[in-house]
Amino acid sequence: MVNKLFDITGKKAIVTGGTRGLGYGMAEGLMESGAEVCIVGTSDKVFDVAKQFCGRGFKCHGVKADLSVRKNVFQCFDDCMRELGNDLDILVVAHGIQRRHSAEVFPENEWDEVINVNLHSVFFLDQLAGRVMLKKGYGKIINIASMVSWFGGQTVPAYSAAKGGVTQLTKELSNDWIARGVNVNAIAPGYMATEMNSALLDKSNPRYQQITDRIPAHRWGTGDDMKGCCIFLASHASDYLGGAIIPVDGGYLVK
Repeated sequence: MVNKLFDITGKKAIVTGGTRGLGYGMAEGLMESGAEVCIVGTSDKVFDVAKQFCGRGFKCHGVKADLSVRKNVFQCFDDCMRELGNDLDILVVAHGIQRRHSAEVFPENEWDEVINVNLHSVFFLDQLAGRVMLKKGYGKIINIASMVSWFGGQTVPAYSAAKGGVTQLTKELSNDWIARGVNVNAIAPGYMATEMNSALLDKSNPRYQQITDRIPAHRWGTGDDMKGCCIFLASHASDYLGGAIIPVDGGYLVK
């Protein structure tokens, strides 16, 4: 007999950043578990990726949106809801950008860009999803935090500030909504082999070896490593979990 706790068959989900990296992995994991997913991306690639998922027998829709512009966040959510038949059970907010400069020279425009994409849009998507889910008395919101939700990082002041904000936002929203059936939690990826970390993945960069040596799993993570935690947080198995920030980091934090 299948354990129904983890069954998300027929659930409807939005996954931002679903065309590549961690977002792609989580979207794929949800679809592999029976969910219908609307993925969001910044370019026409989102339509190709959605078509590829459909070609594999999954239910997938693509929505193109620039989430650095606030009005686009609201339009994006409306477009996703239309694709999903105006119903929503799961929101995974996995989009994000990175800009690297030492703090004393960090450009003002890039600060605004990172905060808009990585924090402001997260709140408004969570808020919009919360309104839908609270009406039905059920929903799962999964934000994406970071290792820099705990420590400061280097040359990423805007990213660190945004991810610290996502952590606290996740806790606050959980306090507001868990008694009304909406669980809000976050996954904090460790060092992942994705495009965002391309500079760190250069093996000539001394930081690459420093990081790798600290990971007890002895490897960087992938989108596939995010699937299990995402499915858990999207299912009834997490009904009593609220405001949790779960590291998926190969043991990095505890070393």
